[in-house]
Amino acid sequence: MAGNTFGTLFRVTTFGESHGEAIGGVIDGCPAGVTLDLEAIQYELDRRKPGQSKLVTQRKESDIVRLLSGVFEGKTTGTPIGFIIENTNAKSNDYEHIKDIYRPSHADYVYEQKYGIRDYRGGGRSSARETACRVVAGAIAKQLLKGIKITAYVASVGDIIVDKPYTALNFNEIENNLVRCADPDKAILMENLIKEVKKDGDSVGGTIICVIENVPIGLGEPVFDRLDAELAKAMLGINAVKGVEFGSGFEGTKKRGSEHNDRILPNGKTETNHAGGIVGGISNGMDIYFKVAFKPTATLMKDQLSIDKKNEIVVVKGKGRHDACVLPRAVPIVEAMTSIVLIDMLLINNKINL
Repeated sequence: MAGNTFGTLFRVTTFGESHGEAIGGVIDGCPAGVTLDLEAIQYELDRRKPGQSKLVTQRKESDIVRLLSGVFEGKTTGTPIGFIIENTNAKSNDYEHIKDIYRPSHADYVYEQKYGIRDYRGGGRSSARETACRVVAGAIAKQLLKGIKITAYVASVGDIIVDKPYTALNFNEIENNLVRCADPDKAILMENLIKEVKKDGDSVGGTIICVIENVPIGLGEPVFDRLDAELAKAMLGINAVKGVEFGSGFEGTKKRGSEHNDRILPNGKTETNHAGGIVGGISNGMDIYFKVAFKPTATLMKDQLSIDKKNEIVVVKGKGRHDACVLPRAVPIVEAMTSIVLIDMLLINNKINL
């Protein structure tokens, strides 16, 4: 299976399945001599791990990361950083009933068509469990981003939408609620909606906004390796993501150019930031902000019609432990992939300052 490595100079390769012995990865290209804060890495994993609240899947995984190589006496050596996270609470029997059945809107069918075989236990390689590896790599990348601040928060769940711009929100509120929303009033409504949907055996999607502050001018290439294109690729590689928009995004299509253009001021800043901090694929020094759309989780606790290996119509029975809404746990994943892209771009542009 190809496509398991992300990045150019800062490269991340992941391995493992949802119900295998373990998941893990190799990070290549991390500069030498960096003192790693292991508690900070574990903190990011704890934000993503299952079973952390009543809103998410109740699979109980400690998600303790063990570094196998590339670190000596607390510092990176410049060699590949290998790491592993053991799976300790897999319940593979929960998936025995779908070994010959394809769940609607899940990767089951396309995996089997592509490879002729699939690990049906929890979705195998297609499971979002794999994203824990990205969080490890992103947490290390974050520690290299001196002065650059990355913050993601849940901006909508279903039809409940944070209608304030990110500049009017208090990011300190994000970790004060189970949804990881920067608007505490909307967070209550979101939490109630997720509980209601979960009780119905259904699922709900939403959006996450990511804000990157203090990005230097000049990151990104003007044609195929644009900064926004690389960020979009990183986001679309996250499970359940179906869309990404930068700055004014689709709303900007409703404006005329005279309204939408960001006037450049004598200090190099822009009066407005409809571009979302990226112009011509290159960072312009303003805050970079973008929105990521997540579809509702495909696996439901409701009965659904589908087909089996014989192409016969069958009923898929809801069973197992699943997220009714992936948004709360996806926030650290968005931040992690953003960190990986940025550190890679900084290394490519020779702008890293360790």
